Amino acid sequence: MANNQPINKRYFLIVSLLTFILPFVCAIIQILLNKGTAFSFALFGKWFIFSAVGLRLFIAGIKQTTDPAFTAKEIFHISNPESFPIVRELGFANTCFGIVGIISLFLPAWRVVSALGSGLYYGFAGLQHLIKKPVGPNEQFALITDVIIFLFLLLYFIKMI
Repeated sequence: MANNQPINKRYFLIVSLLTFILPFVCAIIQILLNKGTAFSFALFGKWFIFSAVGLRLFIAGIKQTTDPAFTAKEIFHISNPESFPIVRELGFANTCFGIVGIISLFLPAWRVVSALGSGLYYGFAGLQHLIKKPVGPNEQFALITDVIIFLFLLLYFIKMI
């Protein structure tokens, strides 16, 4: 049943934008605005943590808090409303991790903290998706992006401590 479900295009677009496109665009804009700035791992990491962690988790958290049915049904294929309070609590955690990622744009010392906490979070979430075996394309996409983000944040944490 769930395998035949099409990917949620809006979810795919927003996650792709926040995870892959926006960090590059912001880094390029910063380079263009600050002529002496060169593209670097640290510069990309700054924007990746802000966007793929901060904005993505903050937006996901708000969505899960206000509309837990979306995550329950579209990602986890659970239609039972009794799961909604658990998804809402997941939303609280995502909102908190997102706020730390957003603040890290203004407080650079927070980036390594965000990379560690959010990196572990994405790693465990990816592992959960992998163990569960993704049922549909939305969960498969969540698995792929969670693992990519985990690996980048792990590398960031190792390089920056």
